[in-house]
Amino acid sequence: MKIGNWEVTTVETGMFALDGGAMFGVVPKTLWSKATPADEKNRIQLAARNMLLRSEKRTILVDNGNGDKWNDKLREIYAISEYTLEHSLAAQGVRVEDITDVVLTHLHFDHAGGSTKTVNGKIVPRFPNAMYHVQKDNLKWAQNATEKDRASYLKENFEPLLAEGVLKTIDGDGNFGDGVELIVLNGHTAAQELVKISDGKSTAIFCGDLIPTSAHIHVPYVMAYDNFPITTLEEKKKYISRAYEEGWMLVFEHDPNMPAATVTANEKGFAIKDKIHF
Repeated sequence: MKIGNWEVTTVETGMFALDGGAMFGVVPKTLWSKATPADEKNRIQLAARNMLLRSEKRTILVDNGNGDKWNDKLREIYAISEYTLEHSLAAQGVRVEDITDVVLTHLHFDHAGGSTKTVNGKIVPRFPNAMYHVQKDNLKWAQNATEKDRASYLKENFEPLLAEGVLKTIDGDGNFGDGVELIVLNGHTAAQELVKISDGKSTAIFCGDLIPTSAHIHVPYVMAYDNFPITTLEEKKKYISRAYEEGWMLVFEHDPNMPAATVTANEKGFAIKDKIHF
């Protein structure tokens, strides 16, 4: 898909699973399980999908999945599949060495776990020629995470980047260049940044954990993982409304079956209009 000077594609990195109740907060299982059935451990299957932006000058990867630095116990708890990022990039003619920038929506393990890898017992950056970008306040939060979300912020995913001097912090909303915009939200965690790309005619936004799956298009469907759920509600109303009014394509990071969609409005709020695979 072409938007401005960018070729925009999605990149699959594997599957994992999280508790369905946690993914949908106060919404009863009888409602959320219709669209997202749970397994015998009450887990729902999720994708770890990233977005790739390519122009003549830059190759930007937005998030990078769970990575492959997992012990057997945690791999089983989260039902983490084989990490396929390198294979998925290669299928599009891209090597890890070609990535110039990695934009991290936030530093939770399912978004930043692929930032590093283990080589000869040492954890090093996975993308040797890339600069990594994250919000300053999200890095600060990750370094001092609370009891609620400490298990999601694993230091092996970002401390080696700091040590190598390749993690650049951004302070607030901003223009990332050539039609790429960063939008900072604070409901899910401190300073999550969504990536929006537009050429004035077509617009796509990588939804991160604001709208992790197509089922979360319903505004009250807010994750128990969110630190500030009321803030999430307000953020969802704002950006889903804009997506509807301006015809944006929403790219879902965690939906196992639907990479992207446009939205429509109905008597209940918002709903999926057109499913998009690209």
